[in-house]
This record gives sequence, C-alpha cells and structure tokens, in this order.
Amino acid sequence: MTAKRILVVEDNRDNMTLIVDVLSSFDYDVLQATDGEQGVELAKNEKPDLILMDLSLPRMDGWEATRVLKADPAIHQIPIIALTAHAMVGDKERALEAGCDDYLSKPIDLPELAKKLMQYLD
Repeated sequence: MTAKRILVVEDNRDNMTLIVDVLSSFDYDVLQATDGEQGVELAKNEKPDLILMDLSLPRMDGWEATRVLKADPAIHQIPIIALTAHAMVGDKERALEAGCDDYLSKPIDLPELAKKLMQYLD
C-alpha cells in the first residue's frame, strides 16, 4: 500500500518543520508549499490525498487558495483542513465557508491532528 500524500501549505518555517516531522512519523508522504500560489499549483499537479492549509499566507492567502482549489472540478474533492492561528470567534465558520472541510487552530494539538487525519484518510 502506498503512503497517503499530504500537502502542507505553511509559510512559517518552524511550523512547517514541526508539521512535516509529525506527518513523516505517521508515514505520510509530505509535499510542502510556502505560499498560497505554490500550494494551488502543487495541489493541481500532484493531487494529494489531503491538504493542511494555513490561512495567513503570502502571495495568495489560504482563504483564496481554498476557494480556487474547491472551484476546480479536477481536485475539488481533496479534503482541506485549515490549520491556522486564526482562532477568534467566527474564524472556523469563515474557513468552512471558504471551502475548508475542517479546521484546527494553532498551536497544533497533535492527538486532534491525528484524529482528523484518520477521519479523512482512512
């Protein structure tokens, strides 16, 4: 069985390192993008099994990147989980309205992340 591929779209190097280390320890193949435009391009070219999307990104924010991905019939079915420091009242609803399938706030709760990955990938 081939490993599931997860695209991580995250501009903070420390957060990226942590997320990649955690996902790799779960034996996922990890693709990395550091801005929204690169994330959209990688998603379209690589068609990962799941996307972890930061919402505050350079060049194209995660809200817009999610809308672009969900509007593309070739990849709209890929689950997108917002992984963000946007944790104010209404941010989860905004993320879901933008097209995210789920939402996790930072700092990352590793058991919660693992639970969501199993929910969407198994």
